[in-house]
Amino acid sequence: MTQELFDQADDADAEPEHRSRRGRKIAIGVLCGALVLLLGGAAAAALYLNSLRGAYEEAVNVIEEQHTFPEAEDRPEETTIEDDETGEQVEDDQINMLLIGSDSGGGSGEFENVPWLPNSGRADTMMWVHIPHERDAVYVMSIMRDTWVPIPGYGEAKINSALSLGEGSSLAVATVESLVGVPIDHVATVDMVGFQSLVSAMGGVTVDSPTSFTSWNGYQFVRGEQYMDPSQAMSFVRERRSFSDGDYTRVRNQQAFLRGVLNDVLTPSTLTNPGRVHEMVSNFAPHMAVDSQLADAGYVADLAWSMRDVRGRHIEMFTMPNLGVGTAGSESIIVADFDAFTEAGEAMRDGSFEDYAANN
Repeated sequence: MTQELFDQADDADAEPEHRSRRGRKIAIGVLCGALVLLLGGAAAAALYLNSLRGAYEEAVNVIEEQHTFPEAEDRPEETTIEDDETGEQVEDDQINMLLIGSDSGGGSGEFENVPWLPNSGRADTMMWVHIPHERDAVYVMSIMRDTWVPIPGYGEAKINSALSLGEGSSLAVATVESLVGVPIDHVATVDMVGFQSLVSAMGGVTVDSPTSFTSWNGYQFVRGEQYMDPSQAMSFVRERRSFSDGDYTRVRNQQAFLRGVLNDVLTPSTLTNPGRVHEMVSNFAPHMAVDSQLADAGYVADLAWSMRDVRGRHIEMFTMPNLGVGTAGSESIIVADFDAFTEAGEAMRDGSFEDYAANN
């Protein structure tokens, strides 16, 4: 399927109208796989033209394999599904991914620096992405970075500290897997500079802001849709001082920003513009770090093709339920709702995550 996808993208002999329709369908399929690459439409767009495949593979950073996932014996059992013909339990091909956002200007202190992330930034955003085996939807569940949870081998701490305590992503993966009870298939990270470059390549982004506020550096945002240039967009997603609930509103703003990026990328004017696609890939991929499988453009192309019918309306974003703000010693924390983590994992295993997302 991968080579077929590339051959179709390079086919210059087809009738113009037919080629245009087919090109959009292929491109949309590839771009739908963008969410698998940390909601970065630009990275999966590298597969829009075969000539850009190498650009993606050469530019993207790869997390050291021995530090990507925990040891096999310490991980949850694989998910299974009932075979329609035999009634037996067989391996479920749902995909679960840990998405990590870093930002050198967005952490709580220097101790949060994570050298293995792009730009040696701080772990600023954590999201669990669930793609059901039907490949008909994408669910993005934000995990508040200050959620107080057990870190395997280190006692209790804020969940994002698992990224700075580990040599790679393995400790963070072990932490969220122990809470949800479902194995993570992929890890992808991106720094905010990468998103700023992406917004620049897109010529700005339209975001539906959940609320009105003025950022610390003087940008004014109103509730509702508004155009943002790269500087405004970064101010929008970084701001937390203006909100009485701090990170709660900031997480909602980050989700709104990501929706805006996806909505603007998944348009014919972008998908049929090789020059813009090339610029997005060139600017975005160097700011990503992914597991070795996601670094393979062919694998991403196959995954994107399997999600070719997914559209913006099929992407659901919400925040993992929690018990509100609390303290641990002198630290302000988010109190974890461990039942919610367990229920999320059970919903993934029994195929009811759509209902879980709708109820949260």
